[in-house]
Amino acid sequence: MTSSRVRIGVLGLTLLAGLAAPTTTATAETAPSATVEERRLDGAVPQEILRRSGFDVLTAEFARELGSAGSYSEARRLVVRDGSALWRRAVERAQGRGPAGGDLSRDDDRPLYWARLGMTRQVRTWAPGFGLSDTQRTALLGELERTSRGQTTVRLPRGKKVRRILVTGFDPFTLDRDIRISNPSGATALALDGTVIETADGPARVETVVFPVRWRDFTEGTVERTLRPHLKKVDLFTTVSQGRVGRFDVERTNGAWRGGFGDNDNVGVTGAVPVTDPASQPQWTTTTLPYSKIVAADTGRFPVYDNTAVTEIPAGGTEPVVRPDGPTPGSSARAGGGGDYLSNEIAYRATLLRDRLGLHDVLPGGHVHTPVLQFGTGNTDPATGTVTDPQFVRNRLDIIAQVRSILAVAAGSE
Repeated sequence: MTSSRVRIGVLGLTLLAGLAAPTTTATAETAPSATVEERRLDGAVPQEILRRSGFDVLTAEFARELGSAGSYSEARRLVVRDGSALWRRAVERAQGRGPAGGDLSRDDDRPLYWARLGMTRQVRTWAPGFGLSDTQRTALLGELERTSRGQTTVRLPRGKKVRRILVTGFDPFTLDRDIRISNPSGATALALDGTVIETADGPARVETVVFPVRWRDFTEGTVERTLRPHLKKVDLFTTVSQGRVGRFDVERTNGAWRGGFGDNDNVGVTGAVPVTDPASQPQWTTTTLPYSKIVAADTGRFPVYDNTAVTEIPAGGTEPVVRPDGPTPGSSARAGGGGDYLSNEIAYRATLLRDRLGLHDVLPGGHVHTPVLQFGTGNTDPATGTVTDPQFVRNRLDIIAQVRSILAVAAGSE
């Protein structure tokens, strides 16, 4: 994920449970409108993806059930159940269990993305007869986001016989450029969730979650809220996103800067990454993944690089400078190795959390960029191309397999 002004580097809400006294009550006239991201759902391509995966049935059923809910508590139970079921169905489909539901490749991450948006739009625009406060609607949306992203179902094994790996992925993004886009990091999360991989140090269980491509959610702490309960329990974590064409990158350094590139709601934000306790906020954080061993290993068809470059304003300077070998002392961040978009930010936030928990020297963790997922020759025009082709599927499967191999190397390197 990445800003167009910096090297391509790719790239939740607080739950207020219970029945709060409404401060504002939504009616049919005042119910919020759909977001920019949700309105894309009406296009022909999203509808085709939902239809050809069978996920259109899920969103239609959710709409009917939500419409019959007679209270906030009933709606909350429904949202938790159906959000969890959506994640579970997407994982099972990606891993070849349950119904394929159509002719799209099972490893496709897009049905989950578009089905979730269909469900969040239903909740956002719903005007029940019993009245729904803004606080209650926000809580329902937060529950739906978390459950349908796997954030509430991370199950790490106990004991030392099986190592524990936590992996994060992202939604598709840059959809106004090509609405057919898929994100291989999200597809990887679905393919690997709950699986066991073999490493040089024995078996390792992988648990995964997916994050939105929205600045607002990151500002509101979705990364820290999701990862904090687990980092002291895992043996390795890797944030993953789509990056550059034809290559993997292990990003050595992450910067505390947002570059302003538009997110999935077409909102751009520029400035320092907002975190708790900004007075102790470092400009840079570093990977603790075993990057030398990952780069040296034969993990798949794409080359893997140890990316050490950053963009900084040197101490005493005023203009950004690209440093191929990492930041200089006292500099201010303007882009990490992964750019200045949300992939850099999730890497920064995850590794800062690692450090603030006192785990820098004991927990391998950092960011991996996958290759850009490309369509086959002749299917690259968003206006005339199809939603999938054999090369597109092969590229995604190869990327997923190579991430699995990278994790095996990283987890077995001690």
